[in-house]
Amino acid sequence: MLMPIVIVVLVLVALLGAGALAAQWWNAESNRTMARLTRAMPRAAARTLQPGDLDALPRPVARYLRERLPPNQRLIRRAQIWTSGEFLIRPGTSGWRRFRAKQLFTWQPAGYVWDARIRMLPGLDIFVRDALVAGEGSIRAAVAGLVPLVSSRGSPGLAAGASHRFLAEALWFPTALVLNPILRWVPIDDDKARVTLEQGATTVALEYRFGPDGLPVSVFAPDRFREQGGRGIPTPWQVRFLRHEIRGGMMIPVSAVVEWLLPSGPLAYWRGTVGEVRYEF
Repeated sequence: MLMPIVIVVLVLVALLGAGALAAQWWNAESNRTMARLTRAMPRAAARTLQPGDLDALPRPVARYLRERLPPNQRLIRRAQIWTSGEFLIRPGTSGWRRFRAKQLFTWQPAGYVWDARIRMLPGLDIFVRDALVAGEGSIRAAVAGLVPLVSSRGSPGLAAGASHRFLAEALWFPTALVLNPILRWVPIDDDKARVTLEQGATTVALEYRFGPDGLPVSVFAPDRFREQGGRGIPTPWQVRFLRHEIRGGMMIPVSAVVEWLLPSGPLAYWRGTVGEVRYEF
């Protein structure tokens, strides 16, 4: 009777040890990816936004930045943002799972690294790393950081999808919307504007939409990359912002829902909130 118990204990110890090593390896790889992102940043002197910096922007964008950023706001070089919420693992089901994530952003070049843990079962997480580094999109997912589920990088579709995501999440560090040579703004009307990001071989665009109070209410893309059946399909996509709060002196969205706009109706797959925010100027 003792021998089976000993074997079970040894197997559990081995699995725990392998899981701990896998987590260490995963974290080290995430740190290396973040270091690559940071190394690509040009050296630049600290700078504050001046009133004239907003003059070339479409009216609703300029209004938001003028009214919701403090005077003499410094340009953000890097942003670290922690989020938590729920992620839909399998569309069309009730498979919402809790997640927590840390994300590093840079605005020159436009890039990010998202390192997340999605809870599948008590004590069992899926590790996910989604990144845009040097214009290249990549995604990797593994059970407990050990058993691979997804590993893809370098395709034009991934770069486009990651660039759409960068444009949507740039509102978390809104000085990235100003004086950015890879962004081109076009006014639509008093409440909407279109921004195009051109970086390397990738060009994508989003429509920013603002409410009567001047705060952003959503962003929309008619053709974001969506993988379905092993193929990338351009699909309408939007992020709806539900709540705004002041972080680092700036009013930013802190609660949102992300969804595909399908012929059958909206399909939400991410809903979350912003926790801690750290800015480097």
